[in-house]
Amino acid sequence: MKKRSSVLTLFLSVIMMLSLLSACAGNGNNAPDATNSGNKGSSNSGSELKKDTITALLPPVSANYQARFTDMEKEFNALYPHLTLKIEPASWEDMTQKLDTQVNAGSPPDIAWVGSTGISKYAALNVLIDLNAALSDEVKADYDEVAMKYFQLGNSQYGLPAYLAIHSIGGNKQFLEKAGIDWKNVQQNGWTYDQFRDAISKGVVKNDKGETTQYGFVFATSGVTSKDYLGIMAKSAGLPDYFDKNLKFSYTSKNFLGLLEAIRQMIDDGSMPKELSSIDAGKRWNMFLTGQTMITGKGLASFENSARLNNEKIKANDGSAVADSIEAEYIALPTPTFNGADYIPTAVVDGYIALRGKKDPSEEHIKNIGLAINFLSSGSIAANYSNELFLSPITESARNAAVLEQYPRNEENVKADQIMMSKAVPARTDIPTDLAAEALKIETEVIVPKLQALLANEISPQKMYDAVKAAAIKSFGEDGIVVD
Repeated sequence: MKKRSSVLTLFLSVIMMLSLLSACAGNGNNAPDATNSGNKGSSNSGSELKKDTITALLPPVSANYQARFTDMEKEFNALYPHLTLKIEPASWEDMTQKLDTQVNAGSPPDIAWVGSTGISKYAALNVLIDLNAALSDEVKADYDEVAMKYFQLGNSQYGLPAYLAIHSIGGNKQFLEKAGIDWKNVQQNGWTYDQFRDAISKGVVKNDKGETTQYGFVFATSGVTSKDYLGIMAKSAGLPDYFDKNLKFSYTSKNFLGLLEAIRQMIDDGSMPKELSSIDAGKRWNMFLTGQTMITGKGLASFENSARLNNEKIKANDGSAVADSIEAEYIALPTPTFNGADYIPTAVVDGYIALRGKKDPSEEHIKNIGLAINFLSSGSIAANYSNELFLSPITESARNAAVLEQYPRNEENVKADQIMMSKAVPARTDIPTDLAAEALKIETEVIVPKLQALLANEISPQKMYDAVKAAAIKSFGEDGIVVD
């Protein structure tokens, strides 16, 4: 009986020791290691960690991005066996609508793709997650500082950037040279609105009936691109942001009226189509490839590759090229400057935000979102979509990663892109969320619809300016707007 009691005592002692060791091992040491980038696995085995699923809603960022979703999910699970990454694809056209529907329903994805300018919108809805505590200093140091700031509001890091690009314009090399335009000089030194207006007038071609067969300039202004034209041009019109340094709404400046007059003037000159308000991104690019315009916008570095690929299809004569398209060499060009202002390019920083639903996520789930969002925006994934977009990666891990395919580049375009990038201004992190949200409301309810009316020649530049000014005074008061 005594021997049996001793054995029982020993057994209970062993159980207590194992429980103690298990408790020590689980005292926060098995949390996902957020110091790892997307290229490194956790040092903990997946069986020791609580299983979790992270969801993401993502558009076709580059040509092959969505095609790699299955591989991306598998790679993430291999890095973190306790985690599952579930990616839902969306088109560019319905990305925002899908996200907003899910946000309004209280069940958004953990991760979603947005342009950095939309962060204030979701911050105002109180659905963003601050990832500062979930991202280590090592992870943060992997990203270029300028790009990182675009996903900050105040001291909060609401996501991670995917890339930094410049919204420019682009010309058909053959047409530019036929019109006598020194495009290399423009790439190096830029051009004023008067110089640009003269250049695009020379790009207009009419047939024997007096019908325009080639425009000097076409810009997409319909659908998802409805606000791009005005916003991109405004950067170099003395209006780099909706607010000046004193946090006064800037679109009440006389510079705004001057820009509106120029936008209408280019249509009245005949250099742009009268039906500009109905031209969406697809039609704009089709017009460039079919030789219906000398210069197109908005432009991105990747358009050089898109034009090159279509040229190869034309040469192959396999029927896969855009119908009625011609061989066109894409030349990257800066937007013109207006009102005597300095050239400030529109730096586009898109990326991934972290979202919460009706219930606050656990600290563990936020850490897992941090792992997934870092995985998607760095390393080989970022290297490949940046490469396809002809962009320089914004993380050191992506710059050091191998890419699946190399593409030929026009060296003059590379130089032009570098000049434009060098003139990009840092993100404004000093604009309060409530002001940013109010400006976005004015943009949605007044600026965009009035711009469409202006392009359709339904209202004058002065009437659009007056409407925007009235809305700004209503939102910010007489003392909250720029008066010059």
